[in-house]
Amino acid sequence: MTAGDRIDAALAQDRAALVAYLSAGYPDLDGSVRAAEVAVEHGADVIELGLPYSDPGMDGTVVQRSGERALAAGTRTREVLLAVEQVAATGAAVLVMTYYNPVYAYGVERFAADLASAGGAGLITPDLVPEEAGRWSAAADEHGLDKVFLVAPASSDERLRTVASASRGFVYVASRMGVTGVQDSLAEGGDELVARTRAAGADRACVGIGVSNRQQAARVAAYADGVIVGSALIQALGEGDAAGLDALGALTAELAQGVREGRA
Repeated sequence: MTAGDRIDAALAQDRAALVAYLSAGYPDLDGSVRAAEVAVEHGADVIELGLPYSDPGMDGTVVQRSGERALAAGTRTREVLLAVEQVAATGAAVLVMTYYNPVYAYGVERFAADLASAGGAGLITPDLVPEEAGRWSAAADEHGLDKVFLVAPASSDERLRTVASASRGFVYVASRMGVTGVQDSLAEGGDELVARTRAAGADRACVGIGVSNRQQAARVAAYADGVIVGSALIQALGEGDAAGLDALGALTAELAQGVREGRA
């Protein structure tokens, strides 16, 4: 199941897709799998599993701390692939969000083959630009994996065309410059950036960075194909105990309602 398939299925229901980010290995490996299952049960269409990395330049404090905890617990690329296999069994499309160095260290072709074998949909690579992604793009094409690249408010029209042409699944539209994290208000201009990204040739545009509640999800869903939420879900999960899983499920359900309201 590709991310594009899941997004298209949501759009066929006249709504945006809900894309939920969780850190693989947080609070531990089994706990991260259970958290992803809860998110799917409560309305997430696509799951992003973050591969913990020691130098996460785009990640805000919440995601960084969850990744540090996962690394300290011994979560590495092999364990993330095991988590992908278990979460993919839910029927959700499962993307790995990762900086490129762990993929390179593991072996690009080997990573693509193992991710496909695990039932993964593909990769989101925040620090990899299409011009430097030749090996990954070739390996992803060989195994039918999504290639999700990012655009930002400062992206030129030429950059948007390059990213749209190189991406498969969707283009990740970062609605503001800077790192991820919960925001009290959404950045202005997200709708314009999505429109520019579509005009550049993107089949699907999903928006992230800052969405944390039902009202924000509805606002973004009015113009985007998918709404990406991460830090707010990890905050809700807390320590991953029963109360945390309940809070995660409740927030996911609230966000799922929001993406349905956005096109109403």
